[in-house]
Amino acid sequence: MSVRLRPMTPADLPAVLAIERASFSAPWSERLFAEELERTAIDRAWIVAERDGAIIGYGGLMVLGPEAHVMNLAVVESARGSGVARELALELMAIAVARGARRLTLEVRERNAAARRLYESLGFTQAGTRPGYYADTGEDALIMWTGELTPAHVSAMRAADAGTDLVLAIETSCDETAAAVMRGGRELLSSVVATQVDFHARFGGVVPEIASRKHTEAIVGVAEEALARAGVSLGDLDALAVTRGPGLIGALVVGVAYAKGLALATGLPLVGVNHLEGHIFANRLADPELEAPLLALLVSGGHTAIVHVPEWGRYEVLGQTLDDAAGEAFDKVAKVLGLGYPGGPAIARLAGEGDPAAVDFPRAMMRSGDYDFSLSGLKTAVITYVDRERRAGRDVRLPDVAASFQAAVVDVQIAKTVRAALERGVEWVCLAGGVAANAALREGLRAELAEHGIRLSVPPFDLCTDNAAMIAAAAHFRLRRGGFLGLEAEATASLPLD
Repeated sequence: MSVRLRPMTPADLPAVLAIERASFSAPWSERLFAEELERTAIDRAWIVAERDGAIIGYGGLMVLGPEAHVMNLAVVESARGSGVARELALELMAIAVARGARRLTLEVRERNAAARRLYESLGFTQAGTRPGYYADTGEDALIMWTGELTPAHVSAMRAADAGTDLVLAIETSCDETAAAVMRGGRELLSSVVATQVDFHARFGGVVPEIASRKHTEAIVGVAEEALARAGVSLGDLDALAVTRGPGLIGALVVGVAYAKGLALATGLPLVGVNHLEGHIFANRLADPELEAPLLALLVSGGHTAIVHVPEWGRYEVLGQTLDDAAGEAFDKVAKVLGLGYPGGPAIARLAGEGDPAAVDFPRAMMRSGDYDFSLSGLKTAVITYVDRERRAGRDVRLPDVAASFQAAVVDVQIAKTVRAALERGVEWVCLAGGVAANAALREGLRAELAEHGIRLSVPPFDLCTDNAAMIAAAAHFRLRRGGFLGLEAEATASLPLD
């Protein structure tokens, strides 16, 4: 039977006191609870959670102008970990904002890890410490509070809990202007991407100034088309989401400014998403069975990293490129070989006709003992080889060069990823980012991992490159955790994942 939340009454006090005494070393008295109930018409709110006619939890709140303070919250031991405490906390948040509060505060024992996880999952962050606050043990209290909340924020969190949240996501981290509408973090209603490849191809790479200008020209139309394809309007949405970083700062600013403008105009809550987290979440769209803990190999035009994900929302970067990212190296080598831009697909196509063992290019940092990468030296080796062969008057067989270069990149990435997966004992590895579309990397990694009984998750090709669907999927997770972005927030070009 589902849990029913209702206002606490004096008749509930025996059951409430039983939970209170079983939960706290310094429990409140019946008289104190009775006095609190007398103030419910003034500045208090007390509620209980009821299942099958029995009270299994309760919570209380004090509202003082723009702030509300969570005074107490507890559930019976048999109901802990079942979501009852979260339901009580969300109801208290809804009551607080309905009474005009815009921020919630509370104190929690420093050693109460379960309570801290609960409040962190609702958007509370630590704001300070009160030394020796709890007189019974002398234990410190952690002061936690939320950011600014409105009824729309709490409503969106509840919709996300129910899996019904409708989100419009915006992505402008590099040279793709993208928007997507998604329900419940899984049901993709529309995904629109306006590419700028043709504008950058003549330069052999992305020109930041051009990218920013093209985002400005395209973003309104892309967002409107995403809404139209989904058959919804702004008024139907529960929240907005936007890539906050990392990426080209000028490009990011366009998306963040547009999303903030929509949030201000509509009153919709705004969620900021890390672009790299979005790439990881693209795998969840493709593979519903995917669960943390897992390992992610992020390979794109701007990033190459191995990331351990012990649980969703926690990221430990084990290693990353010390110079060029994989996609960047592909683009630079493709330019040297005269293959055009973008280089990744061009080299992959040409490599299919070549011999990967034709040229012995270096496998940089293969045996470094860590999980970092270096591709600058490999790029230089390719340039030196081609220049030397041409100076000697020998024909350079481009398919062999492309295949040998690709193999040198892929071999190191596969070796380090497999070693990290075995060290961390994960059952899943995610391949994410634009270079995840490379067939040699996908199939080589899959084969190596299979030998150790480790499963590989790879997004479909349209979710490997930059898109807003992955941002919407990550936003659903952030929305449930109260991870809202204030209108004062700015884009961050080097926003860290961990």
